[in-house]
Amino acid sequence: MTDDRNSHHPTLAEPLQLTPEELERYDRQLGPGVLSEAGQLRLKQATALVTRVGGMGGPAAQMLAMAGVGTVIIAHGGEMISPDLNRQVLGSEQVLGKPRAPEFAAYLRTMNRLIEVEAVDHEPDDEEARRLARRCDIVLSCPPTFTERLRLNRAAVEAGIPLIDAAQWGMTGTLIVVKPGETACLQCVYPVEPPFEELFPVVGAISCATGALAALEAVKILSGTGDPLFGQLLTYDGFVGRPSVVKLRRNPSCPVCAHC
Repeated sequence: MTDDRNSHHPTLAEPLQLTPEELERYDRQLGPGVLSEAGQLRLKQATALVTRVGGMGGPAAQMLAMAGVGTVIIAHGGEMISPDLNRQVLGSEQVLGKPRAPEFAAYLRTMNRLIEVEAVDHEPDDEEARRLARRCDIVLSCPPTFTERLRLNRAAVEAGIPLIDAAQWGMTGTLIVVKPGETACLQCVYPVEPPFEELFPVVGAISCATGALAALEAVKILSGTGDPLFGQLLTYDGFVGRPSVVKLRRNPSCPVCAHC
C-alpha cells in the first residue's frame, strides 16, 4: 500500500471516538447481533469506492452512507435517462438529462451530513482506478461491463483491499467477495472476458436487493462484524426465489492474484 491510503483519517495522536450525535444517529445498529461501538468507529474511519452507482451501486452507496462509512467515493459517467428510472434509486424525474455523479452525490449528502461523499463524473480508467483503490479500504464493483469489473478487480488486488463484485441480469443477482492473497479474485473466475449484452433486461427490485447485500458485506468487512462471504459466489434467482452459495477456487496461475 502507498502512504496516501487513509491519509484523511485522524492521526494516532488524535482521540478516536464517536460523537454523541453519531451515537444517536446509529443507535439502532449498535448492540448485540449488529455493530459494536468499536465497529461503528471503524466505519467512520473507512473509505469505500462504489462504481458505478446505478441500479446496484446506487443502493449500495446509499446503505454505506446511511450506515456511517466515513467517506464514500462514487463514480458514474453520463446523464440520467428515462430507462434508468426502473432501478436507479439515487435519481428521479428531476434528474433526467443531468449528469448522474454530482446529482447522486448531492442526494447522498442529504441522507447523512456526518460523512463525506466524493463524486467522480466518469468511469475510472486503469490508472485512476489504481489511484482510487490506494485511497480506499474496500471497492464495491457494480458496473455492467466485464472490462470495468476486471479493471476494478486488478486495482483492488494491487492495493491489497477487499473487492465486492455485484452483477445482475433479469431477476437474478450475484455477489463475489474477494480477499486478495487469500481467495479467488474475479480474474480467477473469469479468465477470459465474457461477451457483454449492452441492453440486458433487469428488474429494479433485484438491482436494489443485490446492491443492498453488497453494502451489507462491506459493512461487515469494514466494521469487523459477522462472517463475510470471502471466496464465495452468492446467487439469488429471484424468478424462482432460490438462493445458492458456491465456494470459488483460486487459480494458482492467475495473472492478477497468483503472486499476492
